Amino acid sequence: MLQLSFQNLVLEAGCDEAGRGCYAGPVFAAAVILPKTFNNALLNDSKKLNKKNRAALRIIIENEAMSFAVAQVSESEIDATNILKASIKAMHKAIANLTIQAQYLAIDGNRFYDYKNIPHTTIIKGDGKYQNIAAASILAKTYRDDYMNTIHELFPMYDWINNKGYGTLAHRNAILKHGLCKHHRKSFNIVPTQLELL
Repeated sequence: MLQLSFQNLVLEAGCDEAGRGCYAGPVFAAAVILPKTFNNALLNDSKKLNKKNRAALRIIIENEAMSFAVAQVSESEIDATNILKASIKAMHKAIANLTIQAQYLAIDGNRFYDYKNIPHTTIIKGDGKYQNIAAASILAKTYRDDYMNTIHELFPMYDWINNKGYGTLAHRNAILKHGLCKHHRKSFNIVPTQLELL
């Protein structure tokens, strides 16, 4: 059973991102404030859960959270800055969109830039330790998966409905055959000769 939050003295938001290592698509992030009475034995790091459990937990989180928000940063902005800055910006956007202001931030990972004057702690593998970060990981993952399923319809050759933009063999082979499209991250140097799909 995961602990509810990193600390319990003030109102805390758990934050996580999804899609940082992908070849294509935006990076998504979520921020979640859970009530102190929240407890769910199934809740865990989204990567350790199957699709069915993530979908079920997303409904529970959205219904029971005191506040939650999901945000994204585009491929073009990832290319213009870098994936770390883009990931943190997505978390900042999610925190800003919470309807209740958090007084503390629990961040999955080991890097974060201060958000306003709210104290924070970075926690490596935090999504496997705290329920509020795990909840954020599930929202970021499921919202991003939904987005990738939608753009798959426009570019089915890349098989995003299955790989969600990650660099699977099928995805890499499709890039070699078809080149890159507007949803690919050009700064990732995926192929030596980068072709643009019109």
